[in-house]
Amino acid sequence: MSIIQTAIIQIKVGSDKLANRQKLGNKIREAANAGAKLVVLPELHDSLYFCQTEDVSNFDLAEPIPGPATDFYSQLAGELGIVLVTSLFEKRAPGLYHNTAVVFDTNGSIAGKYRKMHIPDDPAYYEKFYFTPGDMGFEPIQTSVGKLGVLVCWDQWYPEAARLMALRGADVLIYPTAIGYELTDTDAEKNRQREAWITIQRAHAVANGVPVISVNRTGYEADPSKVTNGIEFWGNSFVAGPQGEFMVQASNTNEEIQLIDIDKQRTENVRRIWPYFRDRRIDAYASIVKRYDD
Repeated sequence: MSIIQTAIIQIKVGSDKLANRQKLGNKIREAANAGAKLVVLPELHDSLYFCQTEDVSNFDLAEPIPGPATDFYSQLAGELGIVLVTSLFEKRAPGLYHNTAVVFDTNGSIAGKYRKMHIPDDPAYYEKFYFTPGDMGFEPIQTSVGKLGVLVCWDQWYPEAARLMALRGADVLIYPTAIGYELTDTDAEKNRQREAWITIQRAHAVANGVPVISVNRTGYEADPSKVTNGIEFWGNSFVAGPQGEFMVQASNTNEEIQLIDIDKQRTENVRRIWPYFRDRRIDAYASIVKRYDD
């Protein structure tokens, strides 16, 4: 199919994992009933963003894959006949955990998964405490609606990840995300951070001639340790076309379902007039695999 009828779901998340899951289930149904064939959720959507603190009890939130979470979302995808992109806290083995996107196809099967490759470790984003870096590479996931280049949050700052997904034939780049402001930041700093986040992903769309889907959560989540003032997730979920143009964009603060038709043929059309892949100097890029070329 050339047209991908797409829905992005921007939500506020609470402390009850099962209640979050049921809330999302209702919104997924709403999106499917509105005609969506591809539905994308934010990062780690089943729970509060627990990485604000380093607390070993938070590992209890993780589940195996397959497990209860994948059973729930698999049933929904199969019942509704949609491709569903989820973001889960995976318990792979005792002491081994990942931040994992799981994609379900229209028959409810797991089409594939992606383990987050770039793991941040910053105040209020202590993800290295919880997540082992991914080991599955940058491989698009084949689904009924096309090849999905699924990446996760911090991956969105790395042009290498977007490029490698595009070079492997991704029809669209997808970024489940959880990002927001530290409340003591000035308004000017908040704007700079949000606009940088939007700009880098629109740039991935332009540089690769491919649509980008970025889905964030919204709402305030307190820091349990009270070391910081918590995070105000800035929403602004969006879909950009292959020239970086906004196709749809959510607000800063509201829970929203946004629907948009993505035309895969447009990628072909744009790449014909802006043939970046043709003109890449692959003979001159050896230094890209070095940490720093000194």
